[in-house]
Amino acid sequence: MTTLIERKTFAERIGRIEVSATMAVAAEASKLRALGVNLVDFGAGEPHFATPRHIKDAAIAAIEANFTRYTVVPGIPEVRKAIVERHACDFGSDYAIDEAIFTAGEKLALFNAIQVLVDHGDEVILPVPYWVSFKDIIQYAGGTVVYLETEESESFRITADAIEKAITPRTKAIILNSPSNPAGSVMSGEDLERIVRLAHERGIYLILDECYVYLNYEGKPVSGGSFTWAKEHLIVLGSLSKTYAMTGWRAGYALGPKAIIANLSKLQSQSTSNATSFVQKGAIAALAGSQECVNEFRSEFIGLRDHILARLAEIPNVTCTKPGGAFYVYPNVSAYIGKGSIKTATELATRLLHEGHVVAVPGEAFGTPHHIRLSYPVTRDTIDEGIKRLGNFLTGLA
Repeated sequence: MTTLIERKTFAERIGRIEVSATMAVAAEASKLRALGVNLVDFGAGEPHFATPRHIKDAAIAAIEANFTRYTVVPGIPEVRKAIVERHACDFGSDYAIDEAIFTAGEKLALFNAIQVLVDHGDEVILPVPYWVSFKDIIQYAGGTVVYLETEESESFRITADAIEKAITPRTKAIILNSPSNPAGSVMSGEDLERIVRLAHERGIYLILDECYVYLNYEGKPVSGGSFTWAKEHLIVLGSLSKTYAMTGWRAGYALGPKAIIANLSKLQSQSTSNATSFVQKGAIAALAGSQECVNEFRSEFIGLRDHILARLAEIPNVTCTKPGGAFYVYPNVSAYIGKGSIKTATELATRLLHEGHVVAVPGEAFGTPHHIRLSYPVTRDTIDEGIKRLGNFLTGLA
């Protein structure tokens, strides 16, 4: 008699995560474009600028010089030197080369940091609204997400008082993203310092997603890495994608205590290994070269932010906080949920895509049910057309 052993096909951990909502929206939009539909795309979170010439030239020169082989896993010493020197110059941090790792995008640095630090049952405090991948990466590691609600009336700002109330004996880490995706909220320097001190004194790791740190419109950019006295409990995650218009290059990094970086490197050695060799050369050019392009990008983003806010204000019953950084607006469309048989922001975004031909990401992906996210690095004419379509769609709902 043959005994059949029933085996499940997939590991339990893969069931803890969902497909990235932003990637799902991009895929659906791609299908419509293939059918010839003219879309206004506010979905993708990336600059509309070309990568600056000096960065491209550095990568091309590296390819021509046959710098196309494997490198050491955490990145060549030159790129790690460029990372720590750029950060020290801009924020007064104090990291050594062996306290830095270059990764294939900041998302990989985040994923690996969570896998290295968070175990089953550990709690991770996550302010709401949050970037789509935070929740899933924590859950994939077996951690418990502790959602920290913020107030829309206060521009979704994170405060030290709220963080302190959310801490429990099981808190292993806190994730901070400032300026934030999706709402563009910016923490005050005072609150950031208090949270750093709270975490340090209680032995809690503070994971700082500084993807948009240079796109701060409320004053001089601030990094948690500047608080060198707390370096033992800080993991700074950085990205070249938004700062230098290098999204497709997949160029990110992590700064942190030597032991943590060593473990990130160990995990990376068993997954992606080194980031692309010639991308590392491009990253050196970006970090060590002129930063004038960063200033130019920031100035243009501020103008685009003000333009899209003015257009949104023309749509009846749509409200929107003024983002202090990044390049997203997060309008509240609750007045239209319940109309035209629309029950959720996800349904609204889906119909907006198929009927209004505007790409937006629904708020549920970021932890709030009444919003949509619009990414505004496009031309002003595109903003005008897209917001006109959005207004016509919303006001046309029965």
